[in-house]
Amino acid sequence: MDVDKVAAAIEADAGEALPDLRQALAEARDGMGRITTGEQILVRQARKLSGLSQAAFAERIGTPVATLRDWEQGRFAPPGAVLCLLRLIVKHPELSQELSEV
Repeated sequence: MDVDKVAAAIEADAGEALPDLRQALAEARDGMGRITTGEQILVRQARKLSGLSQAAFAERIGTPVATLRDWEQGRFAPPGAVLCLLRLIVKHPELSQELSEV
C-alpha cells in the first residue's frame, strides 16, 4: 500500500488535512494497532441507536454489562442469536424499547 497516495485520497475526500493519518495507515499496513471487527461495530451501533448506556443496554438485552463491554472491545464475539438481535435493533431501533416491555 502506498501510504501517501491513500492518505492524500482520504484527505481530499475529507477536505482537510488529517493529523496522524499517515502514521495510522503505516501501522495498519504493517499489522500494528487495533483491529475493529464487524461484530464490535454492530454491538456499538445497536446500543447507540437505542440511546442507552452500556449498563442500560446490557440490562435491556439480558446480558451482564461486563459481557457487553467485552463484545464492544473485541475481547469476545457475541453468539449468533445475539448478532441476529443486534441486526434487528439496528434496522428497527424501536424494537429495543419493546424489549423492556417484555
